[in-house]
Amino acid sequence: MANHMLHGGEFLLKDSDAQDVYIPEEFTEEQRMIQETVRSFVDQEIVPVAERIESLEEGLVPQLLEKIANLGMLGTHMPSAVGGSELDYVTNTLIGEEIGPSGSFSVSFNAHIGIGMLPILYYGTEAQKQQYLPGLVTGKIKAGYCLTEPSSGSDALAAKTTANISEDGEYYLLNGQKMWITNAGFADLFTVFAQVNGNAFTAFLVHSAMEGVTTGAEEKKLGIKGSSTRQVFFENVKVPKDHVLGEVGKGHLIAFHVLNTGRLKLCASVLGGAKKLAEISVRYAVEREQFQQPIASFGAIGSKLAEQYIRCFAVESALYRTSHLIQLAEDQARASGVDFSEAKQDAAEEFAIECSILKIIGSEALDYVVDEAVQIHGGMGYSEDGVIARAYRDARINRIFEGTNEINRLLILSTLFKRALKGRLDLMTPGLAVEKEITSGISEEGDVKGLFTDEQKIVRAYKKILIMLLGTAARQAMSGKLDLKAEQEVLMYLSDLILDIFMAESVLLRVQKQHALNVLTGIEEDLLYTFINDCNHRVRQNAVNAIASFVEPNMQSAYVQATERYTSYGLKNNTNHRRKISAYLIARLRG
Repeated sequence: MANHMLHGGEFLLKDSDAQDVYIPEEFTEEQRMIQETVRSFVDQEIVPVAERIESLEEGLVPQLLEKIANLGMLGTHMPSAVGGSELDYVTNTLIGEEIGPSGSFSVSFNAHIGIGMLPILYYGTEAQKQQYLPGLVTGKIKAGYCLTEPSSGSDALAAKTTANISEDGEYYLLNGQKMWITNAGFADLFTVFAQVNGNAFTAFLVHSAMEGVTTGAEEKKLGIKGSSTRQVFFENVKVPKDHVLGEVGKGHLIAFHVLNTGRLKLCASVLGGAKKLAEISVRYAVEREQFQQPIASFGAIGSKLAEQYIRCFAVESALYRTSHLIQLAEDQARASGVDFSEAKQDAAEEFAIECSILKIIGSEALDYVVDEAVQIHGGMGYSEDGVIARAYRDARINRIFEGTNEINRLLILSTLFKRALKGRLDLMTPGLAVEKEITSGISEEGDVKGLFTDEQKIVRAYKKILIMLLGTAARQAMSGKLDLKAEQEVLMYLSDLILDIFMAESVLLRVQKQHALNVLTGIEEDLLYTFINDCNHRVRQNAVNAIASFVEPNMQSAYVQATERYTSYGLKNNTNHRRKISAYLIARLRG
């Protein structure tokens, strides 16, 4: 790992160089072959049986999981010692993206390889890894994850399922109820969380065939109808003590750490779904005629097509930037002697802030894209005869999965402040520099070189706005004037600033590197200018809302003036930029 590579969250405090980021235009030939393999599987094996999957045809999804396992795709993130292929993080991200358009199957797939397998990889004993991971890699064992209960969703540690040690000390007696369990209808192995001695939150490996394990009927859901989702009941289930996963009382580490990778993988899959929907939207708009011309020729439709593409481009830029950073961190850990599983877990934890960002921006971009896909298709978008209506229903769960978007917004700030308190992130130095600028009215821009200097300056300015507000919020919290736990609205404003900073910088760095590598399509500037222009409005509004919420009245005017100064960006003709993007998309479709 290069010495100048930033740590998790540091993008808010320091600049990144375009040459150090990874962009999708750098996929290797091997990665593109893997991409095509997964894409062909979805087209040939999933799409033709989509209706059968949606009807929950018994045995179909397990068979499909075994088929994709035969291609090696259930073990690409696993060590070779258990049959895995140890592919890099970027390639695994690409696989996740290509699985995205498979709808309900992607939920079953991601649950199996993610929350189904990673707890064992991260926390299992060597015996547990050898017993279960080879079967999970081949698909002979299917996995589920039992965390949520009727009374504990986001507050996972409030679980009421109990596990009491037997008198002879040989097993735990498991009693309780779990709900919303993906793959429950066919899973062979569950990771189950329960309270030992009433308050020691602990994970267990439980076979579905154990006496006392039963499942409820399939849930009737709004979307992802083809994924098995049931309640799982445990009645006096005798779980051998060697089935404890990790340590007694340390189940929270498993529950929370597994989610970092899960959030990034969710972003990859929703991006794949969004890109497919955007492609379908362009095709329909070109083929559908009204008033003797394709509806794609109308500005109102063209603008929607362009914005779908812009949002996918922004998420894609942030996603592969992050997956590469995680891989670099993993490589560094492995080089220092850390074993495979620990290196993977630690690298993902390092970029927990970025993983939460990706989960939010990916799921919300998909919601925009699918909503506009319905609009572009008109009545056909509302009909169950096509794929758009199903995609619309399927998309909604992603803002709830892997921690709700509200929880993730709060996590971004809490993680940021915790790291600052531990000295992992230095908020003080840049905070003092920004305060000096506010009082003097003079902005210190520093060196700006290369292409897109205005955009480089504006991204730096966004960071100054955030640092200004974070510093003030932290001081008021320490003095007792601001209770951050009670002021969730304030944290949402600050989190949304962070989301925009990460996306804006990721788009900028990608376009800069595209120019450096000369891999251009001709609309890079249009994408960049349009995204930054729209981002600028959001940054200004969120900053002003935050200022009004907690900045002392005598300082509000100075903060607002600083915000306006920092968000000064030249007038951009977004109408023309979107027209160029739309024209490019139509021309690309027509070949």
